[in-house]
Amino acid sequence: MSSDLLVDLQDDLGGDDSPSAALDQLKLVQDKQWPPDDPFSMSKSASDIKSLDDKSHLSWDDPFYDIARHQIVEVAGDDNFGRKVIVFNACRMPPQHQLDHHKLLMYLKQTLDKYVESDYTLIYFHHGLTRENKPSLSWLRDAYREFDRKYKKNIKALYIVHPTMFIRTILILFKPIISFKFGQKINYVNYLSELEEVVKCDQLVIPNRVREYDDKIRLSLKPSVVPGPISPPLSPPLPFQQFGVPLSTLRHMAADSEGIPLVMRDTIGYLQENGLQIEGIFRRSANVSLVKDIKQKYNSGEEVNFTQLDNVHLAAVILKMFLRELPEPLLTYQLYNDIVNFHIPCVLLDVDTESQAERIRNMLMSLPEENYASLRFLIQFLAQVSAESEVNKMTNANLAVVFGPNLLWGQDASMTLSAIGPINNFTRILLDLHQEVFAQ
Repeated sequence: MSSDLLVDLQDDLGGDDSPSAALDQLKLVQDKQWPPDDPFSMSKSASDIKSLDDKSHLSWDDPFYDIARHQIVEVAGDDNFGRKVIVFNACRMPPQHQLDHHKLLMYLKQTLDKYVESDYTLIYFHHGLTRENKPSLSWLRDAYREFDRKYKKNIKALYIVHPTMFIRTILILFKPIISFKFGQKINYVNYLSELEEVVKCDQLVIPNRVREYDDKIRLSLKPSVVPGPISPPLSPPLPFQQFGVPLSTLRHMAADSEGIPLVMRDTIGYLQENGLQIEGIFRRSANVSLVKDIKQKYNSGEEVNFTQLDNVHLAAVILKMFLRELPEPLLTYQLYNDIVNFHIPCVLLDVDTESQAERIRNMLMSLPEENYASLRFLIQFLAQVSAESEVNKMTNANLAVVFGPNLLWGQDASMTLSAIGPINNFTRILLDLHQEVFAQ
């Protein structure tokens, strides 16, 4: 019955002679107040131009290149709770006749395949979906059914940004085929500022059309109900603050004699004792309120005892969060270009492992002392984790996918997005060659 209803709705929305006047009035874009979007009127900001010029991270002869080049689906690092973030941009979908929707579904599945063994978050930017580029309702129904338990099990949240009456109605109509458990994971986000509770928006490549639409909505509101800015102004650090503080500052606060920050010592020390043989270590998220509580305790100077908490995944999330919230990445902006381009001479010149190790060693010598000490401490621990990979399923390649984006990112989100592959590759090589790199 639900399938018939969906087909009927598809027919209603697809033709001008629809018998259902009410459903025909549903708008994909709220163009009563704003002019309709042109699917190809991409923004011309510097960051968007760079992002679009990159087209895709696939070679031109890849079977999914024609899908990836539109940048409809992107991977955007971790959210505030250590979960991978997958972004779907409706405004980047070309008109229906220019996009193979079945291939888009296969590309989405291929992207998710790399991350579905870990907890992950899906963010859907709805603004920009129009009559010209919307997929059919039967495709949406089939797409949901195509995603079996493997994909649905570890998705922790689906955030629908700028929902319209259309998308809300679609979800009501899909209710008979959507499981109750999955339905509880769906969240509506009316303004980009609300996303800050989930993920740092400056780490996402949000299309300018979406940002501009958000600004229009905010300006249309009464001053008393205007939501706060996307990125709140920075406040001075607390006297004992551990998160979001430069390593050079932490070195003089609670770091040990080698400069290892307190959070890293606590989490890694606990995980070495209790987490090396836990399957899926670093792939699971933790209770949101617990994560916030532990972060607040560290920043307030309170003692945190992970042994008493007895929660391996909580310690793993706190470690990743600490690295991700550093004002400058552990591997520093200075090394960004060298690391992103590290693979080029290795491929062209067929560089042997000894030469690669020496090259990495020379690169890392430029790091500040506290960065080098913390990196060595972390990598040597991750090597212990991978040594137990037959049990915990975390090989060097898997660890690189988890930690790469937390060790290095660009100074703007589009730089990071286009470089995730090379950053992960460098992290894997660093783990493979850690004994040679840190031999001294």
